[in-house]
Amino acid sequence: MSSAAVGGRVRLEIWDARDPADAARWCAAHHHWAHREVFAHPAYVRLFAGPGEQPLAAYARTERGFVLYPFVLRPVDAPHLREAGGAWTDLTSPYGYGGAFASEVSDVEAKEFWAAFDDFCAGRRVVSEFTRLSLFPEQRLTPAGRVEARQTNVRRDLRTPPAEMWREFDHKVRKNVNKARRSGVTVEVDLDGAGLDDFLRIYEATMDRRSAAAGFYFPRRFFETIVDEMPGQFAFFHARHGGRVVSTELVLTSGDVLYSYLGGTDRDAFDLRPNDLLKVEICRWGQERGKSWFVLGGGYRPDDGIFRYKRAFAPGGQTPFEVGTRVLDREAYRRLEQAHLREGRRRDPAWEPAGDFFPAYRAALPG
Repeated sequence: MSSAAVGGRVRLEIWDARDPADAARWCAAHHHWAHREVFAHPAYVRLFAGPGEQPLAAYARTERGFVLYPFVLRPVDAPHLREAGGAWTDLTSPYGYGGAFASEVSDVEAKEFWAAFDDFCAGRRVVSEFTRLSLFPEQRLTPAGRVEARQTNVRRDLRTPPAEMWREFDHKVRKNVNKARRSGVTVEVDLDGAGLDDFLRIYEATMDRRSAAAGFYFPRRFFETIVDEMPGQFAFFHARHGGRVVSTELVLTSGDVLYSYLGGTDRDAFDLRPNDLLKVEICRWGQERGKSWFVLGGGYRPDDGIFRYKRAFAPGGQTPFEVGTRVLDREAYRRLEQAHLREGRRRDPAWEPAGDFFPAYRAALPG
């Protein structure tokens, strides 16, 4: 653990999720936070730190509250970037919704937190920062850099009375749910991962069918870590027909929010419409437990079929998904960007990186 004080008001601590003492402090702070955002749990952040990367959190107590900022610190070590000079690093948030979470933090304390965090970044030679931000601005500390909307996500308000919510679902959702029930589809909740084999069977087949990128194929140990180290912050939902699981979903749970995370449906069961029933039962389960929101997420592209399917469960629940970007060392960033561009054009003289990719020096290179 390291710490730094600014102005005597905010003392920044840096916790490493792989260090047992730090992880214990981190877990304790997370446990006593009413929102208990799952994406800020140390075990979750550790899942997204690869070899040579560090799963960290910046934490600071304030007069009335705190700031908790989980992130992954990564070396910038691609061979073609070494010509830019220096052992640079950058930071990113894990997959999902993150950024700096805050509770009861004044504007002065926020300014002091970012000043202390910038000192830490300078000591680690951090070039840039990229964060996928929480869909709930009231939980966020205003980012120090640029905030931009990337796409639209869908979130279902679970505080709506059940009968009213049923009427708000698109007609096709209600029709499909009724069909699934008539066909004998039932839904069970799995709070200990007993059905992990069925989940993996269906999830991996779904990724194959969608020709998903390699990053969506998580190893079994990924899910076992969630089950073993994050009790109370996940639930599997399995739709069964004829005794067989035909649709499944892993939902991550925070203090007042459910997140649709990963899942899929057997191709042969599409006509039964089990996933519509699954989503509706997740909403019901969340309501019974006093949750306020069910985040269904977005699509791969704006207004694609996946997005429209999710929107059918919350026609008025569209909300912007925002990211935070910041360059902390502009000269180093410029040199890295130029080295990356040279490498791309060495491989393909006509190559142009995607204009909105950040950081630019991590944009995919031509094959």
